[in-house]
Amino acid sequence: MPDAPTPKAARLSSPHRHRGHDVSEARDAATDAGRLWGGRFTAGPDEAAWQLGVSTHVDRQLWRQDLDGSRAHARELHRIGVLDAEELQHMLAALDRCARQFAHDEFAFLPTDEDVHGAIERWLVDELGPLGGKLRAGRSRNDQIANDLRLWCRDACDELVALVGALQQALTDQAEAHLDWLAPGYTHLQRGQPVLLSHHLLAYVWMLDRDAGRLRDARDRLDASVLGSGALAGTTLGLDPAAYADHLGFSRVTENSMDAVASRDFALEVLSACAILAVHVSRLGEEIVLWATAEFGFVRVGDAFSTGSSIMPQKRNPDIAELVRGKAGRVIGDLVSLLTTVKGLPMTYDRDLQEDKEPVFDAVATLRLVLPAIAGTVASLTFDRDRLAAASVGGFALATDLAEELVRRGVPFREAHEVVGEVVRLAESKGVDLDGLDPGELAAAHPVLDRGVADLLDPRQAVDRRDSSLGTASSAVRDQLRRARAAASANVAADRRTS
Repeated sequence: MPDAPTPKAARLSSPHRHRGHDVSEARDAATDAGRLWGGRFTAGPDEAAWQLGVSTHVDRQLWRQDLDGSRAHARELHRIGVLDAEELQHMLAALDRCARQFAHDEFAFLPTDEDVHGAIERWLVDELGPLGGKLRAGRSRNDQIANDLRLWCRDACDELVALVGALQQALTDQAEAHLDWLAPGYTHLQRGQPVLLSHHLLAYVWMLDRDAGRLRDARDRLDASVLGSGALAGTTLGLDPAAYADHLGFSRVTENSMDAVASRDFALEVLSACAILAVHVSRLGEEIVLWATAEFGFVRVGDAFSTGSSIMPQKRNPDIAELVRGKAGRVIGDLVSLLTTVKGLPMTYDRDLQEDKEPVFDAVATLRLVLPAIAGTVASLTFDRDRLAAASVGGFALATDLAEELVRRGVPFREAHEVVGEVVRLAESKGVDLDGLDPGELAAAHPVLDRGVADLLDPRQAVDRRDSSLGTASSAVRDQLRRARAAASANVAADRRTS
């Protein structure tokens, strides 16, 4: 005598037995256990083996994407006649109920759930009876997980670009507030030439803009649906890959089913963009740490982004900038982790790819913490104008201007470089900077230095002489600031997520 359907299932579908009672019970048990396989096995997995394979603690983050893919799949099953119209409506309504449970953190995972896909199917079977088991037709976990991760990464890229834009805005706000402030420019952490503080801050805006561009590029390349690939070779049910792309808002369909289920270069590209972004933010954090020291004294970090010492009452530590710097290693490690996982995998899907999600989730989660924190730190900074100005001319920072003036007056640069080096050595021996030498000493170094040298040694004029489109002159920086603001605003607006 056949098993009686559950009350919900009775309204929707009748159980059909095509095999013996024992086989059916084994399949039902496997479904109830939250596994998407098991029929050809006579015993369940060993406990240690099961614990190694369970991934619900990680892939539960994909519930929204998995349910979106399931809705698209249900519509395709209806189109090809696997689900009738009533069954489709019941299925979609159940998927919406499931989504509400996840959204309210009420979905109950069971110890027997192997992954989020199996947990959702187990829930559907509990909710709908045999109808819930129809959704698996024509799809594999292989194309399902690849598609879920693409959807997740697509949203993550949009979110990170917007967070990058917010950090850019914090930097452009500080640049605008300090437009004409002098600052030292460094090479090898030695004073090189004077610049505008705004020019220095805007350098990070353009680094970050390339980071946003890399995230956009990664998003564009991963914006392809893989559903319909099945396990590796497609399916025989007549499912339309383009329809899935339409349902899920993908711009296109992947070209090859084997590539679709086997490749994770889209995740690697997202991780690469994240790692480079983390490195750039780490460099910004490092400069804030340096500038906030008593030795530099260029900046004070706001109280909300500083901490004290457990033993030294006087301490004021730029801990947020340090933590941001430290987190870069974690994100770089996430990239290396996935690169190492995929480097030796034969086609197509291998279970090693269960390890694809955690590094991606971790890198994005880390940047979700880091980017707002460093943006707040930047916004909190108070700069010391006098200290910056004094440092901008220290260390013979205008020596290059003197050499280039010699070139303008007809001296070969090789000779000019040697002449100014001798002038620097003279000033150093006398314990003065270049402007501490008298005109006669400069003229003795080279005859053409007998006139108009004083203007060359004025840091403000030195800055404004660098007036090309990428230079540090006030006029150039004002133009650059307008472009930087536009870039930041475009990135802030990039978050296209709808949920």
